[in-house]
Formats: sequence, C-alpha cells, structure tokens
Amino acid sequence: MKTISRLALAIALLVGVAAIAHAADEMTLNGTLVCAKCTLKKADATKCQDVLVVKDDKGDATEYYVVKNDAAEKAGHQCSKEAKATVTGAVSEKDGKKWITASKIEKQS
Repeated sequence: MKTISRLALAIALLVGVAAIAHAADEMTLNGTLVCAKCTLKKADATKCQDVLVVKDDKGDATEYYVVKNDAAEKAGHQCSKEAKATVTGAVSEKDGKKWITASKIEKQS
C-alpha cells in the first residue's frame, strides 16, 4: 500500500511540474488582430489567416500568425475589420514567421 501511495504522489508531482512548465511557455501579447490576406495583403496568403500585429514602444511592428485552433475559432476571424486584442499562448517560429498557438483570445470593443 505504501508503494502505491508513493507512486501516486510521484505521478501527481510530475503532472504538476509539467503543468507549470507548460504555463511558463505561454506569453500574453496585446495588439491588433487583422487578416493576412484581406488587410495586410500578404503575397503568400492564399486564404484568410488571422495575424496579431504587436507594436513596441518605438512603433516597430511584429506579426504573430494565429494558429487555427479552438481558441481562435471561438474568437472568430478578422477578415476586413481590425480588432484590438489580447492573446495568450505559446509562441514559435516556422518558415520565417512567428506563430502563436492561443489558449485565450480576448477582443476589446
């Protein structure tokens, strides 16, 4: 019985550490949600794709392409309109673009 209890405790600790590590990988970004095809007129955009444009203090913009997942679906697509938004998620880089896999998207009115 002691062995099972110790094993259960060890598993619980591992799951807790993994959850904390996952949350640490996420960041929160504030910017404007736009469409890569319709608003930004990106030459390589053949389909509508949400992009979060984040400006720094100097006014330089960084574009984060939003991975299509449940959080993005729930927030709705920004086609020809812009929306101020706060996006929380994990950031990665692929094919020279920054991508954010959102766990939460909040649009401001």
